[in-house]
Amino acid sequence: MSQEADAIRARARFLREQTVRLIGIAKTGHYASSFSCAELLAVLYDGVLRVRRGEADWPGRDRFLLGKGHAAVALYPLLAGLGYFPARDLDGYAGLGSPFGDHPDMRRIPGIDFSSGSLGHALSAGLGMALAAPLAGEDYDVYVLLGDGELHEGQVWEAAMAAAHRKVGNLTAIVDRNEYCLDGVVEDVVGLEPLAKKWSAFGWQVVIVDGHDVDALLTVFAALKGDVARDRPAVVIANTVKGKGVGFMEREPGWHLGYLGPADEERVLAELRGGA
Repeated sequence: MSQEADAIRARARFLREQTVRLIGIAKTGHYASSFSCAELLAVLYDGVLRVRRGEADWPGRDRFLLGKGHAAVALYPLLAGLGYFPARDLDGYAGLGSPFGDHPDMRRIPGIDFSSGSLGHALSAGLGMALAAPLAGEDYDVYVLLGDGELHEGQVWEAAMAAAHRKVGNLTAIVDRNEYCLDGVVEDVVGLEPLAKKWSAFGWQVVIVDGHDVDALLTVFAALKGDVARDRPAVVIANTVKGKGVGFMEREPGWHLGYLGPADEERVLAELRGGA
C-alpha cells in the first residue's frame, strides 16, 4: 500500500498548492478549511470512490457530496484530473462567467453531485441518493464530507436519525474534525463532545482516524467498502488540523477566509513543497 499512499500524499500536496494558486486568482478564499481535508479528498478520489475517467455522469459511480462547500477550491483540481473538464478552465477561477466559484454548482460543473455551501443539507441529500440506489438498480455508495462546525445544524442530526432507521448501509459520512469554524473553536461555539458517542447513539457505525494519515485512511475506507453485509450507515471522524501544512495558518481561525499577498504566497508554496 506504500506506493499508493505515497502517490496520494503527493496528490494532497498538489491540492494544497492548487488551492493557493486559485485563491491567488480570486484574491480571497478558504485556505485553512481546504488544507485540513486535502488528504481526505485525495484518498477518496484516488483510492476509494468508484468513478470513471471522463464520465462524470456515469450512473454507477459512487456519489460524493462536499457538505463544507467552501472547500471546493481543493476539489476542482481532482475533477479536472479525472478529465471532467480541461484543467485550463480553472485559470478563470471565480471570475465573471466562470462556473467555478467559492462553492460548487452541480448545474454547471461536471463531477459535482450536489450544490453545497449552505451548511447542514448535504447529509440529507446524500441519504436520498443512497436510498435511490437500489430503486434505480444500482449499487453505488454515497460519501458525504462534513465540517465539524456544520454539525451545529439540526438537519444533520435529523438525517443521521433517518439514515439509521432506514438501515442505509451504502452511506458514509466523514467529519473533518479540525476543531474550528468561522466563529472560532467549535467546542466554544456549541460543544459537540462526546462526538463519537453521539453518532453511536444515533445508530451509526463509528470509526475514528487521523485525517492526515493516508495509510490509516486507506485501511478504514477499504474495510467499510469491503463490508458488503453492512446494514447501517457509518461515520468516519477524521481528526485534522485546520490549515495543515502551513505553520502560521495551523489552528489560526483568522485564516478561515483570507488572501496571501505575492511574497507570502511564495513563502507558503515553498513551505508546502518543502514538506515533500
